[in-house]
Amino acid sequence: MATPSRTLLATTLSLMFAQPAPCETRISGAALPQGSYEVTTRLELPHLERWAIDKTMTICLSGFAAGRIPIPVLSANNPYAKCSATNVVVDEGKLEYDVICPGRGAAKAHATYEFGPDRFVGRVAMVLGGKNMTMTEFQHARRVGDCNSARREAGTAF
Repeated sequence: MATPSRTLLATTLSLMFAQPAPCETRISGAALPQGSYEVTTRLELPHLERWAIDKTMTICLSGFAAGRIPIPVLSANNPYAKCSATNVVVDEGKLEYDVICPGRGAAKAHATYEFGPDRFVGRVAMVLGGKNMTMTEFQHARRVGDCNSARREAGTAF
């Protein structure tokens, strides 16, 4: 029979080494990219990869805020502006999260990023709601300064 002290020890150890539960957010705001970034995006559709065009813009990233998408989907005419991030995990220079949109049959996405001190690369696999249409946005970014930098384009702050 286990004594109360052994039960307490076993409980304490299991809590210390337990893996996070699904849908739990493990994140350190300091670990995410912050500042003004020049981002080159490429939107690819299945079997049409060679027709994709690179687009470059400057955005301002301010780190993580609960529910907000940490790094936005930048392709034109996308339905993700009113969506939120769930299952956010930052671990050793990698960021992953799901994008969930409100409404029945809404769009959804899964984003994965790898980042360094002054750069990041990412992939956002998107499925448009109510359709069987999939596409992938690739992002390559380099830090160009702080968000108050004169190089930032108006209207691209996030």
